[in-house]
Amino acid sequence: MAISPLAGHPAPEEMLVDLTRLEREYFERWPDLGDPNQLVSFGTSGHRGTPLSGTFTEAHILTITQAICDYRRAQGTDGPLYMGKDTHALSAPAQRTALEVLAANSVETIIQSGDGVTPTPVISRAILVYNRGRKEHLADGNRHHAVTQSARGRRLQVQPDQRRPRRHRRDEVGPGPGQ
Repeated sequence: MAISPLAGHPAPEEMLVDLTRLEREYFERWPDLGDPNQLVSFGTSGHRGTPLSGTFTEAHILTITQAICDYRRAQGTDGPLYMGKDTHALSAPAQRTALEVLAANSVETIIQSGDGVTPTPVISRAILVYNRGRKEHLADGNRHHAVTQSARGRRLQVQPDQRRPRRHRRDEVGPGPGQ
């Protein structure tokens, strides 16, 4: 693999992300119901997108997290939910959004102490250790982490106890502010 000519140098201005704008768009932008690119959709590792194109917003995380709560309730999953995050720009806001929904649904949620980050294997292992020998009150989990190597892309990965929440159509996100 060739070494990038940018290696060892500050990133050029045009490569930098405006983190204030990114977070503002996460909270304020509402997905366009007429744009199929802004659907809540899961790929091989989760929901992907960026607030800058309306594909990863607070509305997406609210909807996905509520769907997880509904799915857990329907399946009788009442053990704790383990949630991780990484160091990328929207991990903390997305985690806060998800925690609000989980708390409103009385889902016991376990996160890293001290607002720390948690690699996916740690979440997976914690779930396996908690569930070992149990036949009921099983734990599951989710994690917020990057799709790309920049702060632009985000994904929400869900690791339920060997089950997946159903895919939600974009039109299930609901009306936007003032609608």
